[in-house]
Amino acid sequence: MAEHSGSDLRYWLALHRAPLIGSRRFASLLSHFGTPQAVFEAGTAAWTALKIPEKTIAYFQNPDWGSVARDLDWLNGSQRHCLTLHDPRYPALLREIADPPPLLFAVGEPAALSLRQVAMVGSRNPSASGRKAAHHLARELAVAGYGVASGLALGIDAAAHRGALDGNGITLAVAGTGPDQIYPRQHRALAQEIVERGGAILSEFPPGTEPKAGNFPRRNRIISGLSLGTLVVEAAEQSGSLITARLALEQGREVFAVPGSIYSPVSKGCNDLIQDGAKLVQSVRDIVEEFGPTTLPGRPEPPPLPPPGGDEPHWALLKFIAYDPTSVDTLVAVTGESPESIAAMLLMLELQGYVESAPGGCYVRIK
Repeated sequence: MAEHSGSDLRYWLALHRAPLIGSRRFASLLSHFGTPQAVFEAGTAAWTALKIPEKTIAYFQNPDWGSVARDLDWLNGSQRHCLTLHDPRYPALLREIADPPPLLFAVGEPAALSLRQVAMVGSRNPSASGRKAAHHLARELAVAGYGVASGLALGIDAAAHRGALDGNGITLAVAGTGPDQIYPRQHRALAQEIVERGGAILSEFPPGTEPKAGNFPRRNRIISGLSLGTLVVEAAEQSGSLITARLALEQGREVFAVPGSIYSPVSKGCNDLIQDGAKLVQSVRDIVEEFGPTTLPGRPEPPPLPPPGGDEPHWALLKFIAYDPTSVDTLVAVTGESPESIAAMLLMLELQGYVESAPGGCYVRIK
C-alpha cells in the first residue's frame, strides 16, 4: 500500500483530533467504515447508531480543519513523518498490541521504528551504578545489533539513549509530548543527535502538545510495544517503569530486570519483578540469548572503552572509589594521602570522566 495522499492524511489527522476518540474507538470506526474520510461522510444517523457521543458528533459535523492545516504544515519540514495504521512503514510489532496509536508522528528515520530493539526504562533519579549499568547495557545492545527504545526522560532513559549512541547504534525516543516539544528541555541536544545518528523521536500526540502528566503513562505502551522485550534497570516500588513492564507482559513481550541492593529503594521494583518471574540480567548476553543474533547494517563495532592506566597517582586512587558513594574521609583513611592531595586526584578523575561528585562530600565511580 502506498503512503497516504495529502487529502487522505487530512482526514486521518482530523479524526485523530476528534474529542472522546481514543485508540480503541478510532480502530473500531476504521473497522466499521473503512477509512477516516468515510467516517466523516457517514452522517448523523450512522454515528448515532454506533452510540458516538454527542460532543464527538458535533465535531464530525464541524472538524477542526485549522489544526489539521497546522499539522500538515509541520509535516512539510525536514525529516518529519506521520505514519498511520494503514501505512506500510508503521512498525509491525506495535500494530500487534491491543490499542496501537492510530497515528505516529516521527522526526528522523521511519525505518528505525521497525528495527529489532529492546526497551530500556528506569528511575529518573538513579544511583551512579544504575546509570552506569544502563549506559553499559545499551552500548552492548547496540554493539550486538539491537536498537534501543526509551522515553527521553532524565536518569536511566538518558543513559540508555547515550549508551546506544556510544555503541554506534540506533535509538528511539518516545515522547509524552508533541514531536516538536522536546521534554525535558536539557535533552534537546540529545534528541538532535538521536535523529542525526539514524534514530527517531516519535509520539502519538500531534505537534504543539505540551507536557501533561497523563500523557507519559500512555506513551509507555508504545515504548514496550515497539520492542521485543523491556529491560528495567532501576525502579522504586511505585514507579512508572513498572507500568511499562506490566504493559510489556500484557503485550506478550519479555521482561528483564537488573537486580539491586535490598537496601536501595530504587532497586525494590526490579527485585520484585525478578521475584515475579522477570529474567535477571547481569550482562547483555542474558538478553541476546532470548532473541538471537541481529545486525544493524553498516554499523561496525565501536572500539572498547580504554581502561585506566599510567603511573599517575589518580589512577591508583581509582581502585578505592566504589560505584556507590565513597567519602573523601574514607579515601584519606585507606590511602594515607592528605585531603588536599585526594581533592586534586579526584579532580583529575572527574575531568577524565571516571568519577562524579555525590551528595555529602562523596564521589562515585561511573566507569
